Amino acid sequence: MISVAGLNKSFGGTPVLRDITLDIAPGERVVVIGPSGTGKSTLLRCLNFLDRPDSGTVRIGDLSVDAARATRPEILALRRRTGFVFQNYALFANRTARQNITEALVTVKGQTAEKANATADRILAEIGLADRGDSYPSALSGGQQQRVGIGRAMALDAELLLFDEPTSALDPEWVGEVLDLMRKLAETRQTMLVVTHEMQFAREIADRIVFMDEGRVVEEAPPDRFFDAPEDPRTRAFLRRVTDTR
Repeated sequence: MISVAGLNKSFGGTPVLRDITLDIAPGERVVVIGPSGTGKSTLLRCLNFLDRPDSGTVRIGDLSVDAARATRPEILALRRRTGFVFQNYALFANRTARQNITEALVTVKGQTAEKANATADRILAEIGLADRGDSYPSALSGGQQQRVGIGRAMALDAELLLFDEPTSALDPEWVGEVLDLMRKLAETRQTMLVVTHEMQFAREIADRIVFMDEGRVVEEAPPDRFFDAPEDPRTRAFLRRVTDTR
């Protein structure tokens, strides 16, 4: 369903992604972990061309986009197949929770205002915020804002949801409610690519763990094998630093 081949990206002449190749099956939950600054977030941003890759191919379903020759219509078509959940929520401060969800439905999906509002109210109920549709982001906690961000991505009914460290900007008291929502979403077999530092969460929800270091995919394996018997010494060293069990 999703295939990335030969993806490269540099900033100011410094390579950030180095020949990334990755396949994701329909309904698969893939979690990407690794040291800070190793290109994990850039990988997600390149998948829907928020950052344009220097080279490589991104394919979602029957749509294949070549970074070197991608046209604006192709990029927009690719974005319609993905939903993105940002670290810092990225909500419109001057729009209510409901309007933050309907904005993409109207502008990206082309829904009427009536249908978009109905979809937004359904999503707000699913994320536990049915009574906060008229609230602005400033009146919501960090956890509630991130739930709206996830709801906005859910509403697009995208083939692939991308999560860029969705709990990293949250106070510890709000992390649990966001992870709980992501667990519920994972149970529906929504195809997900998640960058996170939450190791226990990764072990719980992932079908496969991908470890990146210095812009490359170093190792990938099912969670139990990844955490209990990592093969690459770089993976073992990373796990020793971030877990209590290795």
